[in-house]
Amino acid sequence: MYYRAKKIIILVILHAFLMSVALSCILPFLWMVNVSFKTQSEFDSDYGLGLAHAFNVDNYKVVFFEEGFWLYFLNSVFYTFVTVILIVFVSSLSAYAFSRLDFWGKNVLFYMFLAAMMIPLPAGFVPVYVLLNKFHLVNRTGYVFAMSNMGLSLSMYLLKTFFDQLPRDLEDAARIDGCNKLQIWWNVGLPLVAPALAVVVIFNALNVWNEFVLASLLFTDYSFMPLQVGLMEFANKMVTQHTLIMAALTVAALPIILLYIKMQKHFVKGLTAGAVVG
Repeated sequence: MYYRAKKIIILVILHAFLMSVALSCILPFLWMVNVSFKTQSEFDSDYGLGLAHAFNVDNYKVVFFEEGFWLYFLNSVFYTFVTVILIVFVSSLSAYAFSRLDFWGKNVLFYMFLAAMMIPLPAGFVPVYVLLNKFHLVNRTGYVFAMSNMGLSLSMYLLKTFFDQLPRDLEDAARIDGCNKLQIWWNVGLPLVAPALAVVVIFNALNVWNEFVLASLLFTDYSFMPLQVGLMEFANKMVTQHTLIMAALTVAALPIILLYIKMQKHFVKGLTAGAVVG
């Protein structure tokens, strides 16, 4: 009886702590969304603590069409989509090669990729900028290449742990059916590591979508700026228009939230499966 009561108390404390953490994350987001539907006069009267009186989308119309926020948004969608596709393609191919193929220097190359994960990302910003500037790749192309490179090591390591667990009997059966190595990777390997791919997609999409420092260094053309840099410019210009800023922040947050909700099952499965690898 004592141990059962002790277990119940621990569970109550643990769930209370987790709920408090969840509320600390959810409440600011709900406050931001609520303020985005208010007028500036409503916000000045209650500082966003009361509910919006009406479903007012005027702030979103101003943000998107009058202030040209749609351009930043589409730029970030393009950069995120292309970068994630590149990372998934390159990291899955390299992870499959490290897991299934035998070649000279395999372990050395793999540990070099792992060592790259220990280098803080800001430490490489200046060398990356100098290198891209010398090759005249500043702006769109250089940004996509740089962000793709930064997400490769972790993605490759995560996918390799999943490829290592796949039974080789499936590959042998596919080889008997006439599949070559690329066809086995595409038709057998990738479908079976879908949970790991979901983790790779969400992590890298979040990194690219929220990147600010590297983007502010690389982009010199106003029309190429991604969302976070454009959001800073917008906030500086609309420093007293709090409802417009909240509308812009809501637009910036929603795509990643929707992506996570869409891939939530695969994401959780990928994290829990990766936790017991080895």
